[in-house]
Amino acid sequence: MQNKDHWEKVYSTKAPDSVSWFQQHADMSMRMVHASGISRDAAIIDVGGGASTLVDDLFDDGYTNLTVLDLSAAALGESRRRLGKRGDSVKWLEADITRATFDPHSIDLWHDRAVFHFLTKPADREAYVTQVLRALKPGGHIIMATFGPNGPTQCSGLPVARYTSDGLHAEFGESFSMLNHEDQVHHTPFGTTQQFIYCMCRMQPL
Repeated sequence: MQNKDHWEKVYSTKAPDSVSWFQQHADMSMRMVHASGISRDAAIIDVGGGASTLVDDLFDDGYTNLTVLDLSAAALGESRRRLGKRGDSVKWLEADITRATFDPHSIDLWHDRAVFHFLTKPADREAYVTQVLRALKPGGHIIMATFGPNGPTQCSGLPVARYTSDGLHAEFGESFSMLNHEDQVHHTPFGTTQQFIYCMCRMQPL
């Protein structure tokens, strides 16, 4: 289970563009969304996307069926303020991803940039994968981004796990086939760099 108090404090005391993981635009994620070939009305969830600008980029590109989940109400509030009336059509979920409730096979594309690597306990990772298996449609896509093997060992004062593309794929198992993976050197607002690994997998069809 994640630390809600920690993330509420982060997003209540820091501007969205002053945290290390800030991106002006989620270019790598958008490239993989396009590569998945999903339709503009496909059901997309951004896990841990509270203050992320991915939802803006998706809207700007014509995607309409969007859900944003985050542990922090403050993070979600930031995006709702930023989007204004445009955000009325988004489904906003304040929840711990390992305990959230989803309709079975209701999601076409699951996106997560920088949540999974905070799950350092095997039980939490297993609970996360169970959620994906329950919520994702057979044949659906998952885009995961975590710190790579040369990435930080801590983020926001918390320990993180680091992954190779094969190691990340292995966490999800044989139910998923790897379609693509890319490294990214993320430039933080502080002038430092962080290695991320992005993987796109497809859930096996029935």
